[in-house]
Amino acid sequence: MTWLLLAVFFIGYIFIIIEHNVKIDKAASALITGVLCWVVYSFSTTDQHLVSHELLEHISEIAGIVFFLIGAMTIVELIDLYDGFQIIIDKISTNNKRKLLYIVTLLSFFLSALLDNLTTAIVMSSLVIKILENNQDRMLMIGMIVIAANSGGAWSPIGDVTTTMLWIGNQITTMGIIKSIILPSMVSVLIPMFLIAWKLKGQFEKKLTTSNKNISDTERSVIFFTGLGMLIFVPIFKTITHLPPLWE
Repeated sequence: MTWLLLAVFFIGYIFIIIEHNVKIDKAASALITGVLCWVVYSFSTTDQHLVSHELLEHISEIAGIVFFLIGAMTIVELIDLYDGFQIIIDKISTNNKRKLLYIVTLLSFFLSALLDNLTTAIVMSSLVIKILENNQDRMLMIGMIVIAANSGGAWSPIGDVTTTMLWIGNQITTMGIIKSIILPSMVSVLIPMFLIAWKLKGQFEKKLTTSNKNISDTERSVIFFTGLGMLIFVPIFKTITHLPPLWE
């Protein structure tokens, strides 16, 4: 049964890899693979109570991660709804392409440690599109944003789904992963950043950005800093109370 379980897993993983070729969403492949693995495992033992207990234990862990991510994404969406990210856009005053690259790279790197990688990439890419007009410059900048968002999410316990799962499962600690991963993460960002900076030269004309006039600067600031503060407080809450971060 062990070999059959491994075979089901590897076949399912292959379907996830060739998602675009087989036209089957990787989420569907992953769910089917998970169900089949549990079915095979249930047939490999006579202790059905043990199987049910282990299944419920795994589901509770996954549910905790999902509920935490729903809460985190709700905070991010509220910040975006109230134009909170406009604060970042307004602070960017440079007209130098290289300086803009350095700014958006560092912002993406540290924002993705608090937000998830995809949200950071979307927010920062939208910011670049609003500022730059040249399509080639946009592509280089957005490519760097994607790299920075992924590297930034790696060194924080709440910056990426993978690290969040390990952190909630008590397999890594907050300070442990920061000390171990932050330096390699910074190296993985700085090298491509300087390579792309070599291709970016000259000045650009900053496009005018429009914000929601129904929202005051005070409201925008309150929702932005409150939202980020709540996300920053998550690892502190878990360290103090030892409760799962979903309760925060």
